[in-house]
Amino acid sequence: MALANVGGREENTQRAAAALERLLLPGTPEDIRANYQSLAERAQTHGFDLLEEDIVVLDTETTGLSFKDCELIEISAARLSGREAVERFETFVDPGRPIPTEIQRLTGIRDVDVAGAPSPEEAVRDLANFVGGSPVLAHNATFDRTFIEGVRGGAEVSDTWIDTLALSRIALPRLSSHRLSDMAEAFGCDSVTHRAGDDVDALCGMWRIILLGLSDLPAGLLGKLSDMHPEVEWPFRPVIAHLAAESGPEPFSLKALRHGLVSREEAHPRADAAESDEALVAPAPEVIRDEFTADGVVGRMYENYETRPEQVSMALEVRDALATSTHRTIEAGTGVGKSIAYLLPEVLFAQRNNVTVGIATKTNALTDQLVSHELPALARALPKGLSFHSLKGYEHYPCLHRLDRAAVEDLPLELARNDGRSDNAIAGDMLTAIAVTYAYACQSPDGDLDALGIRWRYVPRQMLTTTPNECLRTRCPYFPNECLVHGARRRAASGDVVVTNHSLLLRNVAAEGKILPPIRHWVIDEAHSFEGEARRQWAHEVSGDAARAAFELLGGTKSGALHTVMTSVSASKLEGATLVQGLLTKAAASVSRAAVSTADLFMAVHELGPLARGDGGYDMVTLWIDEKVRETSQWGAVAEAGSAAVAHLDEAAKHLDEAEEKLAEVAPQLAADLTESGRFVTELLESLRLILGGEDQTYVYSAELYRSKRRIGAEKLLAEKLDVGADLAQNWLPEMKSVVFTSATMAVRDDFSHFDHAVGLDRLPASMHKDVRLDSSFDYDSSMSVIVTKDMPVPNDSNYLDSLIELLYNVHRAMDGSVLTLFTNRRDMERVYAELGPRLTKAGLALVCQERGSSPRRLRQQFLAEKRTSLLALRSFWEGFDATGDTLRCVVIPKLPFASPNDPIVRERDLREDRAWWRYSLPEAVISVKQAAGRLIRTSSDCGVLVLADSRVVQKRYGRAFTGSLPSKSVTTLETANVGRYIEMWRSSHER
Repeated sequence: MALANVGGREENTQRAAAALERLLLPGTPEDIRANYQSLAERAQTHGFDLLEEDIVVLDTETTGLSFKDCELIEISAARLSGREAVERFETFVDPGRPIPTEIQRLTGIRDVDVAGAPSPEEAVRDLANFVGGSPVLAHNATFDRTFIEGVRGGAEVSDTWIDTLALSRIALPRLSSHRLSDMAEAFGCDSVTHRAGDDVDALCGMWRIILLGLSDLPAGLLGKLSDMHPEVEWPFRPVIAHLAAESGPEPFSLKALRHGLVSREEAHPRADAAESDEALVAPAPEVIRDEFTADGVVGRMYENYETRPEQVSMALEVRDALATSTHRTIEAGTGVGKSIAYLLPEVLFAQRNNVTVGIATKTNALTDQLVSHELPALARALPKGLSFHSLKGYEHYPCLHRLDRAAVEDLPLELARNDGRSDNAIAGDMLTAIAVTYAYACQSPDGDLDALGIRWRYVPRQMLTTTPNECLRTRCPYFPNECLVHGARRRAASGDVVVTNHSLLLRNVAAEGKILPPIRHWVIDEAHSFEGEARRQWAHEVSGDAARAAFELLGGTKSGALHTVMTSVSASKLEGATLVQGLLTKAAASVSRAAVSTADLFMAVHELGPLARGDGGYDMVTLWIDEKVRETSQWGAVAEAGSAAVAHLDEAAKHLDEAEEKLAEVAPQLAADLTESGRFVTELLESLRLILGGEDQTYVYSAELYRSKRRIGAEKLLAEKLDVGADLAQNWLPEMKSVVFTSATMAVRDDFSHFDHAVGLDRLPASMHKDVRLDSSFDYDSSMSVIVTKDMPVPNDSNYLDSLIELLYNVHRAMDGSVLTLFTNRRDMERVYAELGPRLTKAGLALVCQERGSSPRRLRQQFLAEKRTSLLALRSFWEGFDATGDTLRCVVIPKLPFASPNDPIVRERDLREDRAWWRYSLPEAVISVKQAAGRLIRTSSDCGVLVLADSRVVQKRYGRAFTGSLPSKSVTTLETANVGRYIEMWRSSHER
């Protein structure tokens, strides 16, 4: 029996070790990894005295997640002494209503269990007696505390709640997940179920692990964290201060720590392919073909691999582009396997020539798929492995200089979202973000902020991140080696593959290659979005809110960065301090004048509203600023206010430069801080000069205006590039050796001319690029049916919405749910939802809507979790939304997604070109419909119905462009009255 127990313990230890290995982030330094691996063993003997005495661990179960609509059904608590629970509290709670079926399945708690249990008031009163005001530990404490304190008497339970979820992120920053169940498994604590008592047991075990993790942080860091911003009542301060006191005062230098971390790594940048003296050699075609067999590299990546002709054809086209230093446009239908089709030839090329190749995607989902799945699998299958790096925008990485400033300067509470929470609560979130980032930076040679669990709703990103324009570079104490941004770029330059997103690549183009490594061979995946992203990234945008926030951060004599610098100069008794203070005071006065005149400008901008055509949203309209607008009295007022703003901004920029120059002579770091905070003044000045002047004909000028004066701050002035392709053809493509643009939706029928124009390929010699269209590997004709309604009223008909509601009711009934309806405007969607929702509810079908303020991510999760639920949605669901199997079986497009005729880009094109609608608006709408149709069939076993409920597909000659571009040729034209019956027949023959 003893041997069996020993064997069981060893098995549990091994299982925990394997779980921890999965949980540790890739690239964790070996000494940090060893510390994490020893935590469970050290927890057996190491105690923490007061931090483990008379502490109550608590968890609750509820009927759902909504604080407003859900109730408690179970409360469990335990009083800790050391690592043992010496006293327990357990009770069911009668919610006064049936427990939802999904909650019963999740928790195992049934209606019969809570029948006759204490009411919420009785249960919480008993809990308060048990806790007796002791500190309470809870994982995601906000959830439990809100439910407890939502009951009368709940505020009496305790004044001190410690959120172990947030604290574990500080203590154990190298874990990829801080869910209680994941950590409990990794550190051998009690396993977690969806019962409150089991969660309490797990947290009792994890508490000492968390304390040990905090103790392992640099002692000087603990002291720094416990001392920062003493004016804030931060719930973690007592715990961190106690641990800091135990280790005694020690100095802390993040720069020194990071130097030790990154100096262990060796990075050898690859050659710039443009500077190579030798001809670059691509793998031979027969090598590519061999690798796409069962015995080749791709065959080793996947079990039961079968060669797909379309995938091999695409890989060969990529190989040919590399071999000939030319470009490709490749439309590869769903199921081709395009990621591996371009990755393998690109990687073989990179390794053979010792260069770096780049992959740029639009969505984080595809980036994560490449970095977490395809590239690691390819690395395992290649004989020599594979090195790859992911690069994101500056806003994804901690700026360590700003982190240091955030720990000592005034917290930017004015920039945080104000939704009724107290300033202290928001400040506490900011301190937690600072602490998590410091802990992560002390243990991570590289990495970004995305997985740190920071509550960005209350933590302004600019507190912890910088931008390419604001980065201090050589004036920053962390540049270049200890910096997470520039360190990531340096490491990426030594790898085979860099994966980034469209936005960062396009910013790099604008920055003349100063952001990314010098990569000359690119694959642009999801390329149908590249033009639109370029227009966004290269736009000049000025908003009242952004300007106000920047001025507040810069501040003046009494607040902000200027105040901090002036105080430091005064306290330091620097040589020449009097002169510097005088220059800073003059700069502060000019900044104040610039802030006022900029605010006055946006008051004048608001008065442009009546000039805009009234077909915008409920609150916002867009005004195309053409010559006619510039001749109006309203624009005259804008020009006058703008002239004053430009003059004051110019004055402020000059005075700031004078102060920074003199300050740099005596206090370089203070000067750098001021430069960082004041750089926006020059950027704002340049953008206003461009927009107010309106002379650069490569831009389209517009304003986003709100009907209510309360939204003046949100109004914007914009300058957007009209012809993105021209800039790409002039400034980027000539510097590239090979660019492969690929997507499942690029061509209109077999015509790529619209796409080639959008990205500038049509400006190059014809021999420099080639268009390739590859059909899907799936049998769309049998798996997807397209229905076109021929008698629907046109969208501007007064009977249109009534007819649409009736059609949608029949479609939902016939499909028995699982329908996604994609709208082009909110007004139509909300009216349909108001009338259709109640009718479907009576029929036993659930319908949700992308209502104003709702989270698209939560809507996606809800739609995917509940098989028969249907969804009415807007633009964010037209692409990038994958729902395989029965979750999504029907997509309805009520109206063809043509761009608004009042869109400034559309109007500018109409002004400058004949037949602009046919050249731009029509193909853009076709691509959007192809994207929407792509939501239906994601795997070879999927099947579904696409309903085009716009009779213009039949009645207008351009309708054939839509049906002829869809992957399925199974197109049926029906009267609306017959659609429901047709769907029932189709389901009976296709669904098992």
